[in-house]
Formats: sequence, structure tokens, C-alpha cells
Amino acid sequence: MLSRLRRLPGARQFLRCGARLVFAVPVTAGVLLADPPVVWAAATIPEVISNLRDEIVGLLAGLATLFFTFGGLRYLMAGGDPGEIEASKRALKAAAIGYGLAILAPVLVIVLQQIVGVDDGGGQ
Repeated sequence: MLSRLRRLPGARQFLRCGARLVFAVPVTAGVLLADPPVVWAAATIPEVISNLRDEIVGLLAGLATLFFTFGGLRYLMAGGDPGEIEASKRALKAAAIGYGLAILAPVLVIVLQQIVGVDDGGGQ
């Protein structure tokens, strides 16, 4: 039936318009029915530092995972080539450094807070 419908004059435009409606109506309805936008505002400097730390840890862990994946795949596909094996080892070392930094980031932020003299408010 679809092949017969395509042969009619103007059928392609009709099908395109129908497809646009099928996809556009739910998206538009979802946008209109969604909650109002939430404004993200930090109340204090320690909260900003904590949020920044969390973002940095997430980025470091994500990049480390990416390097670990690429290094592992490169090592598996090296086929005995010493140059490729060394390149994969470098990628795996970079992943290990990234994971180490991601683990140490909260500790470094605490040390910096103590040096600067900013209290995180956790001792209340």
C-alpha cells in the first residue's frame, strides 16, 4: 500500500508532513508540559568549590575511562607490533594517572580549603 501511495502526485510531501507531525507533536507537548526551568545558584563559596570538585572528578574519571578503553583496544589489536604496544602502554599509564587524580581531587580540595581558610560547613 505504501508503494501505491508513493506513486500518487504530492504523496511524498504528504508523507514527509505526516512524519514531521508524528515526531514534532510529542516533542512540543513534552516541552509545553515540562516543569519551569530550574535556576541553579550556589549559596556559598564552599558549595561552589564542592560543585566544582564534583565536576572535575567526573571529567577526570570519564577521560581516564576513555584512555583506558583506547589503550586496551590498542593493546588487543597491536598484533605484536612493538610500537603499538608502547603506544597502548602510554595510554594505559595516562588512564592510571587520570584515575589517581580523580581519587585525589577531593583530598586536594580539602587541603586547599584549609590553606585558604574556607570552612566547608561540615563540622556543624
